Amino acid sequence: MRASSFTILILVVAANLVLWASLNRPQPAATWTGVINGVSFSPYHRDDDPLQEHYPTAQEIDTDLKLIATKVHKVRTYSSTDGLETIPSLAQKHGLTVTAGAWLDKDTANNSLEIANLIRNARQFSNIDRLIVGNEAVLRGDLTIDQLATYLKQVRKQTKLPVSTAEPWHVWIKHPELAKNVDFIAAHILPYWEGEPADTAIDFVAERYRQLQSAFPGKPILIAEVGWPSDGNRLQSARASLAAEAQFIRQFLNLAQEEQFDYFIMEAFDQPWKQAFEGTVGAHWGLYDVERREKFAMSGPIVANPHWPLEAAAAALLALLPMIWFLMRWRDLRARGRLFFALLIQSVACALTLSAFAPFTEDLSLLGTVAWGVLLPAQIALYAVILINGLELVEMSWLRRFKRQFTALHPAPEHPLPKVSLHLAICNEPPDLVKQTLASLAALDYPDFEVLVIDNNTKDSAVWRPVAEYCAELGPRFRFFSLGQWPGYKAGALNFALKETAADAAIIGVVDSDYLVRRDWLRSLVPYFEREPVAFVQAPQDHREWEGDRFKEMINWEYAGFFHIGMVHRNERNAIIQHGTMTLIRRAALEELNGWSEWCICEDAELGLRLFERGYESVYVNDVFGKGLTPHSYAGYKGQRFRWAYGAVQILKRHSRQLWSGKDNQLTAGQRYHFLSGWLPWFSDGLHVVFTAAAMFWTLGLLLAPAHVQFPLWAFLVPILAVFAYKLLHALWLYSLRVPCTLSQRIGAAIAGMSLTHTIGRAMIQGLFTSGQPFLRTPKAEDKPALIRGLAMAREELFMLVGLIISAGAVLSVYGVNHEEAMWWTVVLTVQSVPYVAALYCSLINALPTRNKQAAAVPAPATALQHGPLLETTSAPVLVEGFKTARQEAA
Repeated sequence: MRASSFTILILVVAANLVLWASLNRPQPAATWTGVINGVSFSPYHRDDDPLQEHYPTAQEIDTDLKLIATKVHKVRTYSSTDGLETIPSLAQKHGLTVTAGAWLDKDTANNSLEIANLIRNARQFSNIDRLIVGNEAVLRGDLTIDQLATYLKQVRKQTKLPVSTAEPWHVWIKHPELAKNVDFIAAHILPYWEGEPADTAIDFVAERYRQLQSAFPGKPILIAEVGWPSDGNRLQSARASLAAEAQFIRQFLNLAQEEQFDYFIMEAFDQPWKQAFEGTVGAHWGLYDVERREKFAMSGPIVANPHWPLEAAAAALLALLPMIWFLMRWRDLRARGRLFFALLIQSVACALTLSAFAPFTEDLSLLGTVAWGVLLPAQIALYAVILINGLELVEMSWLRRFKRQFTALHPAPEHPLPKVSLHLAICNEPPDLVKQTLASLAALDYPDFEVLVIDNNTKDSAVWRPVAEYCAELGPRFRFFSLGQWPGYKAGALNFALKETAADAAIIGVVDSDYLVRRDWLRSLVPYFEREPVAFVQAPQDHREWEGDRFKEMINWEYAGFFHIGMVHRNERNAIIQHGTMTLIRRAALEELNGWSEWCICEDAELGLRLFERGYESVYVNDVFGKGLTPHSYAGYKGQRFRWAYGAVQILKRHSRQLWSGKDNQLTAGQRYHFLSGWLPWFSDGLHVVFTAAAMFWTLGLLLAPAHVQFPLWAFLVPILAVFAYKLLHALWLYSLRVPCTLSQRIGAAIAGMSLTHTIGRAMIQGLFTSGQPFLRTPKAEDKPALIRGLAMAREELFMLVGLIISAGAVLSVYGVNHEEAMWWTVVLTVQSVPYVAALYCSLINALPTRNKQAAAVPAPATALQHGPLLETTSAPVLVEGFKTARQEAA
């Protein structure tokens, strides 16, 4: 390993450890060594739920009391029924004093039972020091002041113990008349629920205590509940965390000792059942977790995440070997590129570590654990996409030199050149459009070539007959065949053309029906076949007549990104994607492989992979030798990309053994990498579709069953946001370096590409489970759609967008803007909706009139694509007899 690479490795590992340490710096806090005055005692375990009438056993209650007996003097109870009436007798065994409670609500029969049991226990057990009749009954609206007063008078009359009721401090201030019927003020002071930040929470408690003293002079003040949650959603400025809970509790205990406060800490144990009506935060107020483990120490510095050293070490080890391997192999990268990618590896390792540790650091429900098990592999796939894109970024940005950079050749006029057979497959194409292409081919500056036009599956002879006549007019070099109904779609037509190719033709060329080619196309590229290993030579696709049309401009530059970035990158490892236009193929190699594969709707890319498997080489010349038309409609644009994505899955399924094992073929490691990883981002689009649907169903659960469905962990929300942001920045960065377009055009290309997320995702999912998707012809010159057609072209995306908007709005309306988890979830839903907004935008912009009105009819045939403007011809085709259909020739 070079010294610079070793330095990078040390720097990144050190940065990882420093980051973990800085985010988990120990915070000094007051030490508490005494015994806590009292705690709220709810003995429910993980599977208990009073709302479902699932209660703890007497043995469980006794075990809990024994656990806290050495830590506290008193416990406060909330109910005197359903087995909780046994708490005073059990507490007496462990020397604990009890402030006993009775739960009151709108159920008068149950209220009577609660009161009766409370009075009986008060008379029977000497360790009960006072009674609390009702808990927040006025706050909930279950009882009026007068109704509550009646119960208070009843208990005070039948016992000799001090009696009160428990309400938040502001209820006491608002209803001072309540104090007339109590012996002491039992107030809840919970600064979290007031939205107070943790660093001022203690001052808030002290101020409220003094306020109560002033409002009720002579009445003893009991802080019946005081505490801070260790986990859950943020409420205004109040953030729930373990460190905040430890800081608050330790500070309060010291303050209470100094000020002689009477109090009960809220609460002894975490109570998962409270999540049903208080949200996630309701389950995390305990000094102990639900498994009865102490959550924090009462002395020493406070660390937000006590497991961080283990997590930091795991993240470092997870990234170490990949970083070493990368730094040793990628020596041609400049130091900045190596540093960037090493940091990216380490960042991904940190994110995965956080997610992997979630079951050990978070209180996950059963459903949450199942979701974690499903989402973790998906998250790994998303981060793999980031690393794949990251490698492309660093190699295209900081590679010292490109090893396989090819340019147009300029052979001498007398240089011998092999004969080329150009194949043009057409199906229901506008005749004038095809004639433009033929005119440009006729003008090629090449000594020996032929053009075979193969019409297949065109039912109306009026469509193909003008093309046939034009071929006859152009002379013997141009041969036309009408196949009628023919199997295999484009691949079937090209295989027919291969059989009809002139015996002396050594090179096969394929051009789309809408392309105008440069005169020097063949002369510039055919000489590359003088090297025997070269099986095909590819020039980029490019487009024309998009100027003045915002939609076509956007998709033009979206296409350009792949040919200026992706193809150049793949060419470095001899792993380009062969395209069915502007491609030249060695005839012998094509025949060796038995022609084009008719089972695949992306027969061009599949042929390229088969040629690589046989050990052949490719040449990619990133110079524009031909320009075609962009799809005229958004529906055509989507249909074309659906075909490409579906075909990619077909290829991966058929060639999986060759790609994964590398056996029985001559694929290099680099070629296998590009064909496996190059389509992985499209699979991430499939995940996006799945996650979007799942997010809407999950939202439904959050709204209808909040007791069982929690907001997803932030560790799984961050990757969705990170992948979205990174992919966008990655594209804009590389476009600025490699694609000759303006910032506005770069943004337009990003929007166009993003708009295809749903289409690509659906194609990838469909491709995994089916194998017979029909060939979809890409429309090139259909009529401009109306506005309603524009909406219809994005109907699936519009449906998903409306679902996401409704989901986000429902979450905000139910949980409010002060609910941190709800806000994060809304952000995720919003980000997931961006591709659908992009699709709707592209569809509508396609339906709007263009800035510069284009002629409704296709222009007259042009000769060839020059380095300058197109040269138009005014010659009109005439009817020429003599051409034959394929079936006539066969007959």
